[in-house]
Amino acid sequence: MPAPRNRSAFDRWLDQVCQAVDDRRYDAVIDQSTGRAVGRQAYLRIDPANRSVELGDVYWGPAMARTRLATEAFFLAASHVFDDLGYRRFEWKCDSLNGPSRRAAQRFGFSYEGTFRRAVIYKGRSRDTAWYSMLDEEWPTIRAGFERWLDPTNFDDDGRQRNALRARPESG
Repeated sequence: MPAPRNRSAFDRWLDQVCQAVDDRRYDAVIDQSTGRAVGRQAYLRIDPANRSVELGDVYWGPAMARTRLATEAFFLAASHVFDDLGYRRFEWKCDSLNGPSRRAAQRFGFSYEGTFRRAVIYKGRSRDTAWYSMLDEEWPTIRAGFERWLDPTNFDDDGRQRNALRARPESG
């Protein structure tokens, strides 16, 4: 869902979210340099018995899209899933036609698992859903890649990265 256009639209969205099932939790993404909310992301399909959760309903607004903040927001979510909750599976699902979301999943270290064909009807069309996952035994290597990338020495004075994120080592 895109960002609400005004407070009334936000209130309607919030009412819908609060009435939703109990297997989701939303987090606001706050830019600490400004104190402003610039995005949101949700833990969906929370399954404590199987220690599995999905990151979804992600909206990283224009102020954070394709920035260090977006990568850090994801890293903090993954750290919470694996390090704090002790979960064993973290999922990412997206419209199979959503190239930016698919690239983000791969950049963040998720493994592509397959496509659920005609999984849902979305915006008046049959949508195929691409599934990705990250497992607890993969997390230490992926976490190390994020920690290297997020290190302040990886950024120049203008905030540009010196080295690209490599959440997973290159396979040979």
